[in-house]
Amino acid sequence: MLQNKIYQNFFIEIIQTFLVIVFGLSIIALTVRAVNFLDLIVDSGYPVSTYFKYSFLNLFGIAPKFIPLAFLLTLVIFILKHIEDSEFVILWTSGIKKIQLVNLLFFTSITVLLFYIILSAFLTPIALNKSRQLLSKDQLNSFLPTIRTQQFSDSFKGFTFIVEKKINDEIKNIFLHDTGKNLKNLSPNISNDSNTTIVAEKGIVKERKMFLFNGQIISSNSSNEETEILKFEQLNIDLSDLVTTTIKQPKLQETSTLKLFSCLLSKGNSPKICKDDINKEIFPILIRRVVLPFYIPVITLICSFLLLKNRRIYSNKISIFIYGFLVLLLTELLIRYTGLNFLLRVSYLIMPFCLGLFFYLFLNYKFSKESQIL
Repeated sequence: MLQNKIYQNFFIEIIQTFLVIVFGLSIIALTVRAVNFLDLIVDSGYPVSTYFKYSFLNLFGIAPKFIPLAFLLTLVIFILKHIEDSEFVILWTSGIKKIQLVNLLFFTSITVLLFYIILSAFLTPIALNKSRQLLSKDQLNSFLPTIRTQQFSDSFKGFTFIVEKKINDEIKNIFLHDTGKNLKNLSPNISNDSNTTIVAEKGIVKERKMFLFNGQIISSNSSNEETEILKFEQLNIDLSDLVTTTIKQPKLQETSTLKLFSCLLSKGNSPKICKDDINKEIFPILIRRVVLPFYIPVITLICSFLLLKNRRIYSNKISIFIYGFLVLLLTELLIRYTGLNFLLRVSYLIMPFCLGLFFYLFLNYKFSKESQIL
């Protein structure tokens, strides 16, 4: 009964430390990326609410990347802490074998493995797909944040503009160039290959509308090289139909795991996703979501070498942490090439099971040898 209570406390301690490290690393990474997400407001004119929703949903895409490293740090901290506090010595003297503790750590790694798969294979694609849908649904909220003085802006499809000065919602010396038919209602030339240019002395921007004063509309046709000029004292422009250049179609990383599997089995079901030679892109994504989590138990067994009594230079705490980190680094580097080489793909699939079995048997042998010496 006491032994089960100890195991339960160890399990809870490991999981709590693991969650704290994952959450901490993810928040730091999200804070850095959220700075780049500000372009959604500044360049594309999305509302602030969309920015925060998009940033939060991207947390699900960041967290899985830190799970292996976080669990490695958790196990190293847990084992070294209890070794320094001599708590493990009490366990050994009470009759608990080291391989039993390894079994507990292995069971904990299976729990993290399942959490990893659920998050990376199901929750993350759903959250990222949802974030992409936010960008496709929300339209221009206000044109004013996208205006930067004395800088050309091409954040909208077929629409380029520049202003010399901006004071609050007032702008001066405005230049607008439209090649995407966004201002076609203002041009007398309605042909498909016409371009519209507007220059004005000053203007006022109110949300999705722009009021220009003292300027002219220049309409040109590239086919017959005709140019028409219309002067105006005041011109009201509705910018609600502007389309940002932000990518709005879901990427492969944002596609559900089931769709990617169905794409491998039958390309005809999803013609938008399943294009020619798409397997080299799909395999690394699926392996990252489903296979990479199985290296978590391997990391656990590597960290279990810290329990060995006689640790030499090549098996001290620093070396063992480096071994675990190198395994994570190699799995991350090799996963990119699994879509190009069949042999590498198969090796990546079976390697965690082979390494896991080898390390476990080797640890069992070492622990049994230690008990015979005692």
